[in-house]
Amino acid sequence: MEQAKNYVCKSCSTPVPLGHKFCGRCGAAIPPEILGLRTQFFGQLQAPGKAKLILIRGDGIEGLSYQLNAEQHLLGKIGQIVFAEDRFVSPRHANLFYRNGKLVVRDEASANGVFWRVRGSMDISAGDLFLAGEQLFLVDGPPRASDGPAPDGTYFYSSPKHQSQFKITQLLERGTSGMAVCARGRALQIGREGGDLNFPGDLYMSASHCKLEETGGKLVLTDLNSRNGTYVRLKSEKELGHGDYLFIGRKLLRVEITAA
Repeated sequence: MEQAKNYVCKSCSTPVPLGHKFCGRCGAAIPPEILGLRTQFFGQLQAPGKAKLILIRGDGIEGLSYQLNAEQHLLGKIGQIVFAEDRFVSPRHANLFYRNGKLVVRDEASANGVFWRVRGSMDISAGDLFLAGEQLFLVDGPPRASDGPAPDGTYFYSSPKHQSQFKITQLLERGTSGMAVCARGRALQIGREGGDLNFPGDLYMSASHCKLEETGGKLVLTDLNSRNGTYVRLKSEKELGHGDYLFIGRKLLRVEITAA
């Protein structure tokens, strides 16, 4: 259907071309609501109070977006949000759903988990996993004593022992262990250079990326304003807010929530 090109003057019924402020015949002013008309383009609508996921590509460039307008959204190699080509994504990896008007993500027993970007600092505990740059780390408690003698009473050579509150271990593909480091004091810093554990070849690691610290009997993980963030593996469910980031498989996703 061709869109109407003229407004009909209510005073003298003369057609007035759109964009004109007065009728050319009687001089009547065109109503403001007519002057303000603009063509609206069709597009996928995001319902108020609902969210969408935006896929972030290299250098922070935005890719596809996924509207979360239903009650539940299964993400994996099958489901409503499909990443079939990502070999680190499980068939049923995660579910994003609404509870009491809030968006919640739940790990569906996936092989590699759902990682959430730390905002400032957060408490973690032994057994937790976190990502910094391209490195995956396991948090462990104080090292177990292993400096006793053999059955015949002989003591083994070993490096000097230091008091340590915790240690972290780098995890490689197939679940093997890489580098491990014990905190000399109450804190341990990770980065590309100048820290306790350095990864100079990791292009996604900031110079000073994150810090793990024992304070008041708790372990606290702090992101040091790194460019690419520090991510903790979720143990079950987490309520999400506007601007949160999720790392699932090899996909980085940002959460955007429309105001209700």
